[in-house]
Amino acid sequence: MAQRVVHQVVGVLAPGCVSAWLSDGFKGYLPAIVGHCGFWVHPERRQDQGPWPKPRWMPLPGLLYAQVIKQYRRKRLVGVQHHVVFGTRGTIAQVLAGCGWKINTAFVERLNLDIRQRVAAVGRRVNTLCKGEDGLQHQLELFHVYHNFVLAHASVRQPLRVPKATNGRGSAKLWQPCTPAMAAGLTDHVWTLQEVLMFRVPPWPQPHAV
Repeated sequence: MAQRVVHQVVGVLAPGCVSAWLSDGFKGYLPAIVGHCGFWVHPERRQDQGPWPKPRWMPLPGLLYAQVIKQYRRKRLVGVQHHVVFGTRGTIAQVLAGCGWKINTAFVERLNLDIRQRVAAVGRRVNTLCKGEDGLQHQLELFHVYHNFVLAHASVRQPLRVPKATNGRGSAKLWQPCTPAMAAGLTDHVWTLQEVLMFRVPPWPQPHAV
């Protein structure tokens, strides 16, 4: 699972981009990150005779990776520790400070919360479990479309050049709602759920028989 997650992230990065990785203490992320963000190193031969040293797989020089390790006691959070695996704490803090961020996993934790709240099959302590993988996949795909096309995110909203008056005596509207799909340039408006369900998907190319 960790290999698939890291592989998907690396697939959307710009060529030559070495990103800063932040994760929890799950042990599967370290070999996955090093396996995708590394290169072969051929050590020099120290002796005149004998076999050549075997090549080694080493992480990239600019690789940054830190872990957020949470400590629980009786199912309650009692402490948080930051463990720097690659790079230095100052370098990672400097990179994140450019975006106003700190070492944390709040973004992915927020996404996990949204999935649990809107996909009944993956909620905690629920009796609406899926009986097959296909059903769960369909629910996740519907959530993916809703999250990116229907749900407006405050983090990507755009300020209005001229405030718009609202009905009644309410304050003027200062922000234009925006979805991740609008921020990525995939659409120009916030979709409704009815529009998503009624959208006619164009047919994909079919293989021609020879």
